[in-house]
Amino acid sequence: MAKIVRVEGLMVDLKPKVKRVDAIQSFVSQETPIIRITDSDGAVGTGYSYTIGTGGPAIMSLIERTLGPALIGREAGMIEQIWRDLLFLTHATSVGAITSLALAAIDTALWDLKARKAALPVHILAGGAQEKIRLYTTEGGWLHLDTSAIVEDTIRARESGFGGAKMKVGRPIHEDVARLAAVREAVGGGFEIFTDANQAFSVDEAIRRARHYEAADIGWLEEPLTADDIDGHVRLSASTTIPVAVGESLYSALHFRDYLQRRACSVVQVDVARIGGITPWLKVAHLAETFNVVVCPHFLMELHVALCSAVPNARWVEYIPQLDSLTTKGMTIDNGYAIPSQEAGLGIAWDFAAIDRQTVEGSRFTIAN
Repeated sequence: MAKIVRVEGLMVDLKPKVKRVDAIQSFVSQETPIIRITDSDGAVGTGYSYTIGTGGPAIMSLIERTLGPALIGREAGMIEQIWRDLLFLTHATSVGAITSLALAAIDTALWDLKARKAALPVHILAGGAQEKIRLYTTEGGWLHLDTSAIVEDTIRARESGFGGAKMKVGRPIHEDVARLAAVREAVGGGFEIFTDANQAFSVDEAIRRARHYEAADIGWLEEPLTADDIDGHVRLSASTTIPVAVGESLYSALHFRDYLQRRACSVVQVDVARIGGITPWLKVAHLAETFNVVVCPHFLMELHVALCSAVPNARWVEYIPQLDSLTTKGMTIDNGYAIPSQEAGLGIAWDFAAIDRQTVEGSRFTIAN
């Protein structure tokens, strides 16, 4: 094994290619911390995470001041041990978003390093369960768009081979219902329509809306309630035939355990950045498998394609391009399926010259022994 000798960090602030509006917010930027870890053999692993426009400097500071220095001298291959030690080191600030996002940037870099040294792609190293994963798109279903635009985009998605599309909900209920009906009529019954409320509803409103949404035969209702309202999700799940999807706003495997044990969801959308990295992501995915529940992760398609391919119960990857301006080639797509890279590591073709050009001033740091 080889010890960690250098930790480098920087942050890029990406602007969305399309206007993104949901029931609670508008996406104006995406802060992307990027971490590179070098071991004593000279091998390098690159990892990253993200925020929706705020909190990035706090993540960078936590890594630079606390987590990064604690990595120096550690055996790079001891990923589970390192993850647990770093979590304990930050026990006063966890469980929570800032700590999880910082841990994820480090953990994904360590997995990339390990896979590169093993000359294996991460999806094989982590399990090797599937060769391709079905894609659905979110890029054309934002809440501010009018019905005709959503219908047109969904038809294009179907014709491009996507198996489904997501629509944001949260307009007055009669508008949501009309929009869903129009899309269903346009695409027919062989195409999945997913909905996402972004935690906007109260329990009574979610129950009522779900009853009306059922007519469109939607694939799931995502984040209908605040993520910490497990009782509300239990009541909703028991009241509707629509699968309830949660996970992008959960930051601990134990939170997923509680949801699954109480039958409060039927789709797990664990986000590799928000759960704290690949190490806990795999635990959640395998936990969901024991409950016969599918995994359809939130965002980060360039990374989730490998993780979904590693486990047997992953069903969908969400198509939202994130890293185009930071990579030399994108994720491979074939007839509506995401194909994991066969290259060693995470399979992300970083363009480090482009990253250097887009680095936020003052965010760069290096820690070395």
